[in-house]
Amino acid sequence: MIILFNYGRMLGLPDPSPFVFKAELMLRMANLPYELNDNGFNKAPKGKLPYITDDGVTVADSLFIRFHIEQKYKINFDAHVSGERQAVLWAAERMVEEHLYHGVVRDRWVDDRNFNAGPAHYFGKVPSLIRPLVIKMVRGHMKKALKAHGMGRHSVAEIHRLCRADIGVLASILGDRLYFGGDEPCGADACFGAFITSLLCPVFESPLRDDLATHANLLAYSERMMARYFADFVTR
Repeated sequence: MIILFNYGRMLGLPDPSPFVFKAELMLRMANLPYELNDNGFNKAPKGKLPYITDDGVTVADSLFIRFHIEQKYKINFDAHVSGERQAVLWAAERMVEEHLYHGVVRDRWVDDRNFNAGPAHYFGKVPSLIRPLVIKMVRGHMKKALKAHGMGRHSVAEIHRLCRADIGVLASILGDRLYFGGDEPCGADACFGAFITSLLCPVFESPLRDDLATHANLLAYSERMMARYFADFVTR
């Protein structure tokens, strides 16, 4: 049995981390049975979630989880997608995970209003006496990481300008298709489904969410992915 280590159901999302959300979405796309465990962060091999255990094998990082699923279970998420299209989607995935994501992190971890509405709730299992210190340390680490990445060196307006361009690229790549893979989802849809739905989370106030909401195809796509793979979650 596959065990997916997650943060838990929060903020009206399957998981507050789009990477964990992506990993669970892949498992559902592959129709593989799995269990969730929200008590594994301290043992995370790379110091972050997600990771899975599968018959004694531990695999960390959502992308390597995909590689594991494809190799062990002989699943080809992209069998129906042309090589050229796969290349475009691979590049777009890297844009989302290595660029747009950091703009979202800035909005949620640096902005006080959004932090209190969202990430502040992630620390519920930390003893109350040390919780403020832990929160201060983690937020400080996030700010340093953003600066090291480069995104944190820009002004808020500049960050939003860059990330709005990313969102526009996603809308253009999707076009009038049902999924990024065409009539059926492909591997990249796990990434885009998770990140787009996470960005639309109404808990947070962000020009990025507002901009995404102007793209009717992305809104419909998010609803389509959730209805297809998380109907049990949506209807609860």
